[in-house]
Amino acid sequence: MTMKDQGATKPADIRKQLNLRPVINVSGTMTSLGASIVVPEAVAAVSAILTEFVEMSDLHRRASAMIAELTGAEAGFITASCSAGITLAIAAAMTGPDLAAIERLPDTTGLKNEVLIQSGHMVSYGAPVEQAIRLAGARVVPVGQATSAYAYQLAGAITERTAAALYVVSHHVVDYAQIPLKIFADVVHARGVPVIVDAASEYDLQGFLADGADIVLYSGHKFLGGPTSGIVAGQKALVRDVYLQNRGIGRGMKVGKESIVGALAALQAWKTRDHDGIRARERSALECWAQALDGRPGIRAEIVPDPTDNPLDRMKVSIDPEAARITAWDLADRLASGERPVIVRDHEVEHGHFFLDPCNLHPDEEFIVAERLAEELDRARASNETIATAFDERLLAREAAILHWPD
Repeated sequence: MTMKDQGATKPADIRKQLNLRPVINVSGTMTSLGASIVVPEAVAAVSAILTEFVEMSDLHRRASAMIAELTGAEAGFITASCSAGITLAIAAAMTGPDLAAIERLPDTTGLKNEVLIQSGHMVSYGAPVEQAIRLAGARVVPVGQATSAYAYQLAGAITERTAAALYVVSHHVVDYAQIPLKIFADVVHARGVPVIVDAASEYDLQGFLADGADIVLYSGHKFLGGPTSGIVAGQKALVRDVYLQNRGIGRGMKVGKESIVGALAALQAWKTRDHDGIRARERSALECWAQALDGRPGIRAEIVPDPTDNPLDRMKVSIDPEAARITAWDLADRLASGERPVIVRDHEVEHGHFFLDPCNLHPDEEFIVAERLAEELDRARASNETIATAFDERLLAREAAILHWPD
């Protein structure tokens, strides 16, 4: 094939047509950036189903069987997102198969409506996790304090009104002195309460069920590489009750045929994906960035493992603003500007560091990232004084920018 032929087969970048910035994502599988690169199998499945009609109940049955096969669960269900899955799983725990109760939600009169969650798990993934609970009409019952939670506190929080207990697996949760899932499940199961696990960004499709979860929720559009969707896996009766919420509050969270078949295709592709090859490409990107940052004043680059034990590494870039002549947050903001914007993982940037995540790179983008790092660090070193925007100003400016949409 000639170079001309190769160029002809490459699709045009639709971002240019829409006047959108061609960002390079080294932040990770973030919803705010479009989550992930959808795998070719899912792209093909979505395209194939869009023009066809199906009986949606049968499509959901097929999805249930495939999810069960891949996760070891009794049944499964595709919903609009993992966040929607939280709300619908909570609703299912409250209503069971009572169709009248399903239609009354979020009115929970006469229902068990309390949901336990460790205080250290009350995080935001773009919206507060406790809001996903409240959307079903449930009442949030925090367990312990943000810095510690104990089994006796969990047991003491269970009442005759307890409908479910939610356990969150995320890099956002407090990573010490929390109740492990196995103990958490044992305590609440002793009182007949189901355990719902939010594992949106996790690779492990079977371990949480083995550790005691009754329902596990995954994002279909993060590491799996499917279209926007959520995957519910767990006990057959509970998953059925999640499905039944489509007759109530789930109607506003309904998922289309394209998302269902796309998520299923991504799940199937996961079984045969070359995970070793992917890890090798990611390590190559990390090595590229390490070389680009080596010896630069005020910069320390180290490769760190994923905090929830997913099989991937990231680069932590720590910045001494006196030596580098720029703060971590100013460097992050400058990388995100210009004609070649690079979006880093900056959720801890006030501590003087950010992360580079290689999991969503297109071929050769790691070299552009290295070039952009060099460009901005060279500019900072050439400045007469340290580039140091007050962090408080940055926070307030970002909050104000939210309210400027759509302008």
